[in-house]
Amino acid sequence: MREPVEWPTRDLVAHRAGTTPERTAIVDADRGEERTYRELDAAVDSVAAAFDAACASDGGRVAALVDTRPAVAELLYGAMRTGRTFVPLNVELAPETLRTQLDALEADLLVCERETESLAAEVADSPVVSVDEADAAAVNALADVAPTPDVTPAELSKDQTALILFTSGTTSEPKGVRLTLGNLVASATASAFRLGVVPEDRWLVCLPTYHMGGLAPFIRSALYGTAVVVQRQFEPGETARVMDDHGVTGVSLVPTMCKRLVDTGWVPGDALRSVLLGGGPADPELVERCLARDIPVCPTYGMTEAASQIATALPATAGQSRDTVGQSLVNTTVTVLVDGEPADPGDRGELVVSGPTVTPGYLDDRATDDAFGEFGFHTGDRGYRDEDGRLWVVGRVDDRIVTGGENVDAAAVASTIRDCPGVEDAAVVGQPDEEWGQRVAALVVGDVGDDAVLAHCRSDLATYEVPKTVRVVDSLPRTPSGTVDRDAVQRLLQS
Repeated sequence: MREPVEWPTRDLVAHRAGTTPERTAIVDADRGEERTYRELDAAVDSVAAAFDAACASDGGRVAALVDTRPAVAELLYGAMRTGRTFVPLNVELAPETLRTQLDALEADLLVCERETESLAAEVADSPVVSVDEADAAAVNALADVAPTPDVTPAELSKDQTALILFTSGTTSEPKGVRLTLGNLVASATASAFRLGVVPEDRWLVCLPTYHMGGLAPFIRSALYGTAVVVQRQFEPGETARVMDDHGVTGVSLVPTMCKRLVDTGWVPGDALRSVLLGGGPADPELVERCLARDIPVCPTYGMTEAASQIATALPATAGQSRDTVGQSLVNTTVTVLVDGEPADPGDRGELVVSGPTVTPGYLDDRATDDAFGEFGFHTGDRGYRDEDGRLWVVGRVDDRIVTGGENVDAAAVASTIRDCPGVEDAAVVGQPDEEWGQRVAALVVGDVGDDAVLAHCRSDLATYEVPKTVRVVDSLPRTPSGTVDRDAVQRLLQS
């Protein structure tokens, strides 16, 4: 008698091509092209064969410096088909940060595109291939590496690491999140239970695909047998047109993007069922504006470490309970801890998450040990829940700033500012911002001008980490114990 096989043993595109090959898989909104699952499966075979040819050994990790485009799906599933781990890197990061991340990965291959070819050649310590025609002599076009697709699909298990995503900013140590195939499938399944699925669904991807919010629709759609519509760059007017022209039923947005759409007077078409609003706190006023215009907004709390969604409020819940992110998704448990013990409804504490979507850990074992405890993964976020399980997120245990969906380590930014000539000390906080959710703000002590501080930050930090507000003062406000009084810093910066 054969032993039972625990699904999935093949990548999701292979499974989908064997069941619904003629369904639309990907729509390239910028070029007006569509591809079926049969065609996507053939393209994935070609990429998988190229990975086998370009990599010196089986398994391992394939990193990518490729921005949002349909080719990301081929790279993701090409790596999965060969039993490799896919690692999309942020194309906006500085070369030194990318080198550090690649060193931590020990990547076997780096994939680039035309726009990132010179950057890839600069930072890579491995072979480099491009999804486009290559210009540099040291870079080969992916299509030329293995002209004849010939690949034996790897046998997969749910515990296999399929994806690594970095969450750190440019000034902190790389923090690579390992996500297994089981994590990804559990996340897609839980999302379907909350949002619902119909065969005609089309999910718009206009978020960067080096973030979980941009990658998740590729996983979900292959599992569901639905389509992904890819737009390379968000632009309010054009994005609204794409949603109407292609019958988009769902889209993931950060609050800034949603606000820009609403500000244009956008009214959604009849097809749209879900606007997943995450990546940072959503202004209640924005939610109310959406609901007043029949925009089906779904405020969401999620993170990379949980393979996307943790809790999501449907539009009816968002309308009834101000500020809530709804109940946790199926099979996901959120525990509110106060002094290390589960709290009663209404009590505020740290949010700890457990369930099948939660990462087994980081690349760094010490970071993993620090993040996990008796009740699961410690998010570092503070919040509370009511008697019905609705969740509210009210801030951070530490001083992380979330601006436009990007995480910024305030302490690391302050450290960078202190390295600026003339600076004696600095404190960095996040201030409320109508457009970005939060903005980075710095209080600086020293014989220096704010222009010099900003110039120094621009040379060493990612764009989203550079302070939007800088104020030079004689001294930092401190508590009686000598620590920086962050409330007083906020008041000084706001005055």
